[in-house]
Amino acid sequence: MIAHRPSGPLVSRRTVLNSALAAGVGATFLGAAGAAAAAEFAGRKLVVIIQRGACDGLSLAPPIGDPDYVGLRGDIAIASDKALAIDGHFGLHPRLVKVHELMLAGQARIVPAAAIPQRIRSHFEAQDLLETGGAQLYASTTGWLNRTLQAAQPGHAITALSIGAQEPLILRGPVQAQSWSPGGRLNGQTNRVANALMDLYAGDALLGPALATGLQTEAQADVINGGKPLNGADVQAFANTAAKFLIAPGGPSIAVLSLDGFDTHANQGADNGQLANRLSLVDNVIAGLQTGLGEHWKDTVVVMATEFGRTARVNGTHGTDHGTASCMVLAGGALKPGGIVGDWPTLQPARLFENRDLAPTLDVRAVFKGVLIDHLGIDRGRLETAVFPNSREAQPVAGLV
Repeated sequence: MIAHRPSGPLVSRRTVLNSALAAGVGATFLGAAGAAAAAEFAGRKLVVIIQRGACDGLSLAPPIGDPDYVGLRGDIAIASDKALAIDGHFGLHPRLVKVHELMLAGQARIVPAAAIPQRIRSHFEAQDLLETGGAQLYASTTGWLNRTLQAAQPGHAITALSIGAQEPLILRGPVQAQSWSPGGRLNGQTNRVANALMDLYAGDALLGPALATGLQTEAQADVINGGKPLNGADVQAFANTAAKFLIAPGGPSIAVLSLDGFDTHANQGADNGQLANRLSLVDNVIAGLQTGLGEHWKDTVVVMATEFGRTARVNGTHGTDHGTASCMVLAGGALKPGGIVGDWPTLQPARLFENRDLAPTLDVRAVFKGVLIDHLGIDRGRLETAVFPNSREAQPVAGLV
């Protein structure tokens, strides 16, 4: 084994629009210690990216120093002279230019052999486990990030933004999160509909505040973009706008977005092909986040994870099938410089999980815990009992932030 350690009251639509960028959280008197604790973590941002479809970690961060890699991968192996070198053991896929730039600057790291706590090869079930943060399948109906919002320290309220057409399971729960999907700008007709709905839901304790929050978010998007429609095909501009939500006055502390298309059973390709196109999208998203956050990048951590990895061996259709361990990516100016996170199990035949997959050496929850403790100040006791129940064996990875 090679180890590397290098909801609120209903408001009128006019009020929502006029105060879109002035929303804030009321202060609570907690004494000097509480105020100091709240101040320490104020302004910190966390972006969670979910790669849906099971991203191939052996191509995202090819283990170019592992003697078994090329033989297992065949024509989809990333050649050592094409990989963006990290060290003598690992490189990055050649499409991850921004991630590589950040890594060289000490602002990105990889977790090359991470997995959910159960060995599942069903996308639906594995995504459930990744997003609920449970030790067992279907142990919870709420997401671990929603439970994180509940576990925040008194006086340090944490809010969240869901980016996309649907709120992901990771954010579902009793604490309401904002949501934004690009392309839904308000116009004259939708303004009239919004006003009618505000009147209709005026007495509804659930739908009223939810609608008001949605209108406020859409108004923010309109202001952020200067009244211009967002080109949905411009991924970097989309990520840039998402970042500006985070840094607006009273903006959320956490943002979540999902990227689809990583189920590469056929024609996966090496430095070109289906996976290469998806990784280009990943790179553009991270570049857009950094640009949009500006000086706030130094207070930000980005965590990217997928439900499971893919088989170590290439299949008969020049792709890979459902596997086990995959590669997480950490980025952000708040990240501490360092080498890879966790251990590398090697790709020796005897080391493969069930003679087919990269074997996991680290539980994804251990990485999530480490970031939540050190970056957002979540109490470890609450993490073990409320956010990630029954997870004591997944010890938080310390020193990431």
